[in-house]
Amino acid sequence: MITTREPERFISYFVIITISFLLITGCSKTYYSAMEKVGIHKRDILVDRVENARDAQADAQEQFKDALEQFGSVITVENTDLKDAYEKLNAEYKESNEAAKEVSRRIEKVESVADDLFAEWENELGLYKNKALQDASARNLIDTQKRYDEMLASMHRVEKSMDPVLRTFRDNVLFLKHNLNAQAIGSLRSEFSGLKVKIEVLVKNMNDAITNSNQFIEDLNQ
Repeated sequence: MITTREPERFISYFVIITISFLLITGCSKTYYSAMEKVGIHKRDILVDRVENARDAQADAQEQFKDALEQFGSVITVENTDLKDAYEKLNAEYKESNEAAKEVSRRIEKVESVADDLFAEWENELGLYKNKALQDASARNLIDTQKRYDEMLASMHRVEKSMDPVLRTFRDNVLFLKHNLNAQAIGSLRSEFSGLKVKIEVLVKNMNDAITNSNQFIEDLNQ
């Protein structure tokens, strides 16, 4: 799906509909060809998708922070309405889960275009007649791939960090659902510190990934 942050926003409505159809049907080669005809190349698309993945992580970071805050507010209030507490925490869990899925979707989109870009770059090295230019391009390819791999690794660390947070959150929401009593709140209180540590690790990994994404975007745009 094309978002307002992508460079496709400058294309006519008809072209957007056509490209959207190509994305849905999975014709990546036709999609790239259509994009190149309007001056948008794989490098541009990669930059745009890295930006989207970065923004999805930033949004998810805020959601997980909000979820932790809501979790804390539920367990610290005496005489908490248990049904209301469950509904609040369940809503936060669902939103956090969706935010995590969006991060994964954006990372997959980054990987897809990056793989195609690097494969095309590698193939086109054989078209050079000037050996000096060929060697310079080859070095640039290796350097770009290295920086990309570092950025992608940081994104995957974020994915891995989200899993234990979501599992802990889900378990506690389910426990509260099945045990709407004061003892359930007491159990949640004992879980809070562990959940807080996991979210702190997640936030740090997200900050690292966002920093790496910004640096990669800056390097590509130079």
